[in-house]
Amino acid sequence: MVMKRIVIGIAFIVAFTVTAHSQLALKTNILMDAFRLPNLGAEIGLSKKTTLEATVFYNPWKFSDSKQLKLLLVQPEFRYWLCDKFNGHFFGVHLMGGVYNTMGFKPPFGLWSDMKDYRYKGNIWGGGLAYGYQFILGKHWNAEASIGFGYAYVTYKKYPCTTCPEMVEKSHDNYFGPTKLAVSLIYLF
Repeated sequence: MVMKRIVIGIAFIVAFTVTAHSQLALKTNILMDAFRLPNLGAEIGLSKKTTLEATVFYNPWKFSDSKQLKLLLVQPEFRYWLCDKFNGHFFGVHLMGGVYNTMGFKPPFGLWSDMKDYRYKGNIWGGGLAYGYQFILGKHWNAEASIGFGYAYVTYKKYPCTTCPEMVEKSHDNYFGPTKLAVSLIYLF
């Protein structure tokens, strides 16, 4: 009975906090859109100075016979705003997790320099710290620039070509460096 009251009390507090401070925004990272990596994000106000944002990146298509960047990545982030939420400077803590299947590209930051000749398939898990700034463009429109640095644990299976099913290598990499780069267009409800 006591546990039931505690759960109901916590649910009431969370519901009151979200409804009292909630503001919802939908966004897209136009920088990633330019690289043909479709994405959609949502952000909700938790208090006067905190928000919770989550972006999903999804690309199921091949670009050509020799290039593909199939990806499903989710990146949630808790943000603390120095002024008011959805306005000005913020600091964030983000996580990320996803799956990928890629080949034919020269990846940034020196990860897998032989990707032009091999296909990599695996998972990515990590997180980091972010800084950003949101600009008010109008009553319902904002723009945002943000960057994050952190760590990612990347598992992979390496294949010599797209049609050859024989795996060459199975391993993992530890990555330290940029984990987020965004120039976003935002619609506020």
